[in-house]
This record gives sequence, C-alpha cells and structure tokens, in this order.
Amino acid sequence: MNNLPFDKPGRFWKGNLHCHSNLTDGALSPADVCRTYAENGYDFISLTDHFLAVYDYPLVDTRPYRTERFTMILGAELHHGQTEHGVMWHILANGLPLDFAPPAETETVADFVERAIDAGAFVSIAHPQWYTLTVADALSLGDRVHAIEVYNTTCDETDTGAGSYMLDLLLARGKWYNAIATDDAHFRPGRNDGLQNFVMVKAEANEPEALLAALKAGYFYASQGPLIHDIQVVPGDKVVLRTSPISTAILRNTSPKRPSPGMSVAGGSCSVRQIGNGMTEVELPLESVTGDWARLIVKDHFGRRAWSNPFKLEA
Repeated sequence: MNNLPFDKPGRFWKGNLHCHSNLTDGALSPADVCRTYAENGYDFISLTDHFLAVYDYPLVDTRPYRTERFTMILGAELHHGQTEHGVMWHILANGLPLDFAPPAETETVADFVERAIDAGAFVSIAHPQWYTLTVADALSLGDRVHAIEVYNTTCDETDTGAGSYMLDLLLARGKWYNAIATDDAHFRPGRNDGLQNFVMVKAEANEPEALLAALKAGYFYASQGPLIHDIQVVPGDKVVLRTSPISTAILRNTSPKRPSPGMSVAGGSCSVRQIGNGMTEVELPLESVTGDWARLIVKDHFGRRAWSNPFKLEA
C-alpha cells in the first residue's frame, strides 16, 4: 500500500513550511511575510521563527493574517542540544500549539522532538548539509520524525541547500522519511531566498488541521516549479508519471542496480533516467531495479526540480 497522494480526496494546496520574520533574524514583519506569500499564489505558509531564549522563544500567532483563501500553520524552528559536530540543532516543527514550552535544561534533544510531535507537530530535519549533520545525528532523534528537508533556498547561497543525501542514507538503513523543500526565507537585502521552494499538499480543505493530517500521512510532494500530476506503479513492470513539461525524470533508490547485459558488475545506487524535451508523461521500466521502494525526481528545462516522497514498488 502506497502513501502516494494522487488518488486521495481533495486537491493540492501550495505552501512553504519554513520562513522567518523580524521577530528573530528575518527582515520582514510577520504580516509582511504572510502577505508576500499570499500575493504570490501560495495557499498557506508556516512562519517558523527561531525558538531561542535570545528572541524570548517566539511562537508567532499568525492567525490574524488568515483569509478565505490563505491560511497559516503555527510553527517554529526548534533549537536545543548539540550535534556530533558540536553545533546547536535546527529542527522544523509545523503545527505547534501557542503554549508549547521551551526546552528544559535536563531535556534531551530526542525528548524535545518527541514532545513537539506529541503536541501535534509535523517535524522535519532542517538543512542537514548546511551544518554537516550525520546519519548518527538523525537516528538519535528516534523514529517519529516525519521528513528531511531535501532542499533549502537560503542555504543554497553557500552551496549547502541540498539534503537528499541524508534522505537516501536513512532510507538505505530501512528508516522511512518523507521529503520537503522549503525557502527558509529571511528576505534580507541581497538574499533571494523567498518564493522558490514549496510543498504541494493533497487535502480536502485549506485548513491547518487538514493540511497537517495530510503532511503526516505523506500526501504531498516537494517542488521548485514542476508539478507532478500522477504517479502509477505497475508492479514488476514500470512506474508511469504525468507532470507539467519536464526534461528529466529519475527513478531512484539505494539498492544496487542489476547489471546490464554484458556487464559483470552491478552499478551503484539504482537509478533509471529518461531525458526529453517538454515531456508530460513518462514510463520508467523496473527491469533493472532492485529493492521494494523508490522515489522520483524530475527537472524542467530551467533546472528546477520536484521530488516525490518514497513509495513502495509492490501493489
């Protein structure tokens, strides 16, 4: 059984799950952050200011900025403890209650994350490459974290925006995480970090509760521009996808690829790729694919990507 969103009830809603205001280290007020996204075709955002003592642990109440067509999920970027490299953790939590308490000195990072999840949050590991997060770091948070940030716009300015490596390493260890792409927008002068990455969430209503339920169920995909309209798995045969016009489609997992005829060894991690011009329907054969799961990456002619969540290859 797959968590693919395309046959689920409702419609897709476009949102950004990671951004900051001038209540912490961003340039715009919370109202202006919300207005910027609302005026540029987004259906929802989560304003995730830094939950730190230096900022008086802000959990911004953005409910006054909701409209009939635009909503907000309350959230924060949580910080506590240290990674293997001695850096404070950055953990994205969407769907926190306004009375969520700061971490206690005796609280471990894993316990802090557990408390956020128990409070109703959709929790993701933020920008792992930006601060050289290790697999051991990720595993130390326990098995309830929902997603990995596979792309972060603001971290791209230091060429550390990608996080797919962490997703694949965890999936290779039998752990199941989904994939989000976010802006982490700060809107500072000279920093083009807004309105670029987003998630498309399939839900019956553009309401925080419905969006959070869909996020936790994995009923979404992440994108920088391309739209994924459908993914169909024909077990043992192929994966069929329909998209907006793209130039590349990649079916990927971390199992060894079966060797091609005439080759004595298999390839590295399994990838099946198709290249074309303006493709909108692609069939990717499974004959060389081992393992029971895969994920899809597509690119358009601008180089913008979209990422599916991992999905099972059996019926």
